[in-house]
Amino acid sequence: MRLLVIEDADILRQSLVTGLTDCGYVVDATADGKEGLWLAEGSPDNQPYDLIILDIMLPGLNGFELLQRLRASGNDTLVLMLSARDETSDRIQGLRNGADDYLPKPFDFDELLARIEALIRRRGGTASNLLQLGELSIDLHRKQVYLGERAINLPPREYALLECLALNRHRIVSRQEIEQKIYDERIEPMSNVVDSAISNLRKLIDHDEGPSLITTRRGRGYQIRQS
Repeated sequence: MRLLVIEDADILRQSLVTGLTDCGYVVDATADGKEGLWLAEGSPDNQPYDLIILDIMLPGLNGFELLQRLRASGNDTLVLMLSARDETSDRIQGLRNGADDYLPKPFDFDELLARIEALIRRRGGTASNLLQLGELSIDLHRKQVYLGERAINLPPREYALLECLALNRHRIVSRQEIEQKIYDERIEPMSNVVDSAISNLRKLIDHDEGPSLITTRRGRGYQIRQS
């Protein structure tokens, strides 16, 4: 999953990037409101974020204005507002401007993480942390995978790939989207990292016989089977 942190406090911004990266997210960050809007609108790679963590008091463009412009353009990326402004009127304004959640500072990182998980889970169409795809079960909180009753320990990158496909199970996920959500900008264009990761994941979750749980849509991407 790919997140954008728009926060002008250097220590907090870096802390969020480090903590969320350690939890398996790909994280971009900026301290400036105008640059935040530019990134949130999909520049420079035209790939949307899964969720944006947005402060209010920002240089260039404040969080309320940024959110208004984002929603006015039709962008429905999940937005969690994170602000020291904790008046009821601030929370109401944030939610009415289009925020999906509002968490006042100071906050507990585990609570922030739980709220992010809940928002992404609901966007993926699942109400609980346990996602069932036929024999395959994915505990989205513990990041644990089961095939039937057998636990499968996936490396972090393969787990992130499986989670990405599972939460987008109703559609084909393009190779470019996988690169943006799972890998950072350091991968080489036209590299085969996605093919390698798909191959590794299939070895870990597929039965020896029968079709793969991951279907290749030639020229379009990959889709996970739901049964």
